[in-house]
Amino acid sequence: MYRIGYRTIKSAVGMASAIMIAQWIGFDNFASAGIITLLCIQRTKKKSLWAAWSRFLACLIAIAFSFVFFEMIGYHAVTIGLLLLFFIPTLVTVGVKEGVITSSVIILHIFSAGEMTMDLVFNELGIITIGIIVALIMNLYMPSVERELYTFQRQIEEKFAGIFHEIALYLRDQNHLWDGKEIIETEKLLKEGKALAFRNVENHLLRDDTLFYHYFVMREKQFEIIERILGIVTSISYQVKAAHVLADFMDILSERVHPGNTAFVHLHKLYDLKKEIDQMGLPKTTEEFEARAALFQFIKEIEQYLVIKSSFKGLKADNNKEYRKKRSL
Repeated sequence: MYRIGYRTIKSAVGMASAIMIAQWIGFDNFASAGIITLLCIQRTKKKSLWAAWSRFLACLIAIAFSFVFFEMIGYHAVTIGLLLLFFIPTLVTVGVKEGVITSSVIILHIFSAGEMTMDLVFNELGIITIGIIVALIMNLYMPSVERELYTFQRQIEEKFAGIFHEIALYLRDQNHLWDGKEIIETEKLLKEGKALAFRNVENHLLRDDTLFYHYFVMREKQFEIIERILGIVTSISYQVKAAHVLADFMDILSERVHPGNTAFVHLHKLYDLKKEIDQMGLPKTTEEFEARAALFQFIKEIEQYLVIKSSFKGLKADNNKEYRKKRSL
């Protein structure tokens, strides 16, 4: 089903409003105000502000270049080519190359007028100002993405829990088969969630709202550890008694994946588990020795996984009561 997005609606309303305002005031080339509005409406407030500033500065530079080139060389098509040879590199150097299109429109307006007057400069500045102001007004509203962020959070934690459960099953029985689809799905969710969280950060100009972004960064680091663990677990024989003890711990961990910060509880349990393994008899065969070494490497990675979580202060409670009841400690 075809859907019209909020940005499309803002672009349509903003463009029409800018043109009507410029026309009502009596500016020439009033339709260009709509083009400027369209180009300044971006996905986030910060991007919209930067787009407005870069285009305004680029247009000021365009007016200055137009005065120098047209008044010194003349109002000829060749002059436009020469002007652009110097003008575009200047915008790139200044760091406002995004304003090339809008400023080129201003240059063509001046070229078409055939002379540089104060009225013409005032007209162009008026068009630019109206287009930018309308765009910024349109971008004052940005829909909340908090519900989507919580959805990503829940889905990622469910994937983590599923992976931990599969690891526990494999530790108990190496004949257990797993297609590993959760790995690919988790990687995709982390990428999309982090991108959405970054967009959310750029939509808050007056307050710091980076908690969700830091959450996804934290989960990314943990996921890297999980991928390393998957490579280690294949070296642990299920016949080793400690493997079953570790499997029980992974099952507990799989049931307690949540956005809060209670990693210290599991760290204490992990330390107790390590002591329990230390008290077991020494390996008698080469296979048991290799399995014990892999076991301790596994524990070390899990410890790092929990340490990363302990440094995160935690997200506020989700509105999903059923999920909170399921995941909270």
